[in-house]
Amino acid sequence: MATTTMFSSPSAILSSAATTTTPKPSSAAPHSPSCKHPLLLPFKQPLTTLTAAAAIATILTSAPTPSLAQESLSYKVYYGTAASAANYGGYGGNSNKKDSAEYVYDVPAGWKERLVSKVEKGTNGTDSEFYNPRKKAEKEYLTFLAGFRQLAPKDVILNNLALSDVDLQDLIGNADSVTSEEVKDDKGQLYYVYEIDGVGTHSLISVTCAKNKLYAHFVNAPTPEWNRDKDVLRHVHESFKTVGSF
Repeated sequence: MATTTMFSSPSAILSSAATTTTPKPSSAAPHSPSCKHPLLLPFKQPLTTLTAAAAIATILTSAPTPSLAQESLSYKVYYGTAASAANYGGYGGNSNKKDSAEYVYDVPAGWKERLVSKVEKGTNGTDSEFYNPRKKAEKEYLTFLAGFRQLAPKDVILNNLALSDVDLQDLIGNADSVTSEEVKDDKGQLYYVYEIDGVGTHSLISVTCAKNKLYAHFVNAPTPEWNRDKDVLRHVHESFKTVGSF
């Protein structure tokens, strides 16, 4: 709340300090009202301007950053192909992602896509990634690994994912809590759902198997962004599905 400071009128202060001696009549022409207290007049306008500027600055700096939900956020559907590094960019396959999609997830409007290199795709299986341009650490991405016909136990899967993701290793190693559960969709598709509350970072992970591949969808955010946007981030997390299971 802005604090109002009361300033005593300079003229009132001077009047109370003046003597009561009756002034002698003067033959000189009377002073114009605009010349009364000439040293005080220039001070009044700057004081008003500075006070208004300070009030505006207080309002601007105290206004919180709007959350994604407050911005009436919309989403677009991303169609992921989980193509191999050799076929990255549509080489040797159908370039229409919607027709050849193996998974989908929602992306908040305004988020930017980070182009994944062939080297990255070939080493840790990252297939797609989007991030909030206001805070690049607030992001979602998907990795996949070939040769998985079914899910292993939950703890084994999480540890295997961390082997190729140093950030995930650190997050798990310093986490305040790690929870996991098994969830089936209306078509019987099994998903492992993990939630990691780490030091300064929150992560949601959804893992499933389909088409002889293991898909892992990650939603990560620093704690301040998580606290602000958790409803949107949970929506994004829950939107991940493999094609054929929706």
